[in-house]
Formats: sequence, structure tokens, C-alpha cells
Amino acid sequence: MAITAEQVKELRDRTGAGIMDCKKILTEAEGNMDKAIELLKQKGMAKAAKKAGRIAAEGLVEAYIHNGKYGSLVEVNSETDFVANNDEFKSFVKDVAMHIAAAAPQYVKREDVPASIVEAERKAQKEKAISEGKPEAIAERIVEGRMDKFYSEICLLDQPFVKDPDKTVGQLLTELISKIGENIVIRRFVRFERGEGIEKKEENFAEEVMKQING
Repeated sequence: MAITAEQVKELRDRTGAGIMDCKKILTEAEGNMDKAIELLKQKGMAKAAKKAGRIAAEGLVEAYIHNGKYGSLVEVNSETDFVANNDEFKSFVKDVAMHIAAAAPQYVKREDVPASIVEAERKAQKEKAISEGKPEAIAERIVEGRMDKFYSEICLLDQPFVKDPDKTVGQLLTELISKIGENIVIRRFVRFERGEGIEKKEENFAEEVMKQING
């Protein structure tokens, strides 16, 4: 079937993919927009997987501060300085820094979570499922689903992106790799929150007033 320029534009606007890629995918999907988007996602993931082994040592370090209350510092690597100067790459890095400040992940990816923490969480979830009366086999399946939720709370790449919760940060990264054509890696980050870790003295206002009156 003939693919119109309007269809190509819509797919490009919705996915950010190249014009020729959009036309090719729409033809493959026989004009079905939803199917075309899904095919682009699948092909993008395949392209990203092929690039994952390439060394990425360039890139940017970006900071984000929110009203002086909390902030983050993140390093995102690319293969070349050329990509590091790309506006879309810069925008992605800024968004990641903002997301980290807002969502407070603890690790970049699942593999970074210490095995002891994973095992403790898995054990706790299994005990919970069994205490709810679930048979052993079903409890195991429930645990896997709950572990996915656990990772989505603490791992940056698994978290729903704060500006578009329908996508994870990992999916956004995969899409960017597919568009730019280089391996891109969120290497590390640190998050700060004002007063974090400091035991604050709790004041009893009424007692303080009485002390001043009686003093």
C-alpha cells in the first residue's frame, strides 16, 4: 500500500526516528501506526544491543539543583565528542540529571544491586506470598513480578521517566542509541538532599516559650 507523507510525519513526530526508517517501517506495518511504533522499538533495541559492547569514554557530566533543596550529578558517556555536542544528547543528559534528583534511584542498573540485597528482598517477598496462602509454585511467579517492582523503585534504568511515565529511563536510552548510532552509557551518578543523614533536633515550641517566660 502507498504510504503518505502525513503518515511518515506522524510516525517521526511520535518516535523521533529518521524519515527513511519511518517510511520503511510503515510499509512493513502496512500503514498500521501502532504496529509501526512497536516495530521501531524492537529494531531500536536490536541496534542498541549491537552497540552495547563498544567503548564509550566521551560524553558529559551534568548537574541539576532543585530550589537548593536537592540535586544530582550524573556522568553519561558517548563514543565521540561529536555526539557529546549533539543537542539531543545534551537534552537527554539534562533530563536524566533532573530525573535522578526527583526520583532518587539508588543504582544505575539491576546488575549494580548487591547480591545480598537482592536475595534478602527475594526471600522477604517469597515469605510474604506464602503467608498470603499462595502455593510454592505460584509464590515463585509472584516473587518475580514483585522483584520487577522492587527494581523499578531503586534502579535508574527501570524507573518510569518522570516526564513520561509510560517509558522507563532505559527505554529512552535505547531509543537515543538507535537514533544517534553510538553506544551511550549512563555510567554513574550521585544525589544530594539538604540535611540528609543529619539527625535534626526536634523543638517543642510550647516548652521553649514557657522556658523563656519562667526564665
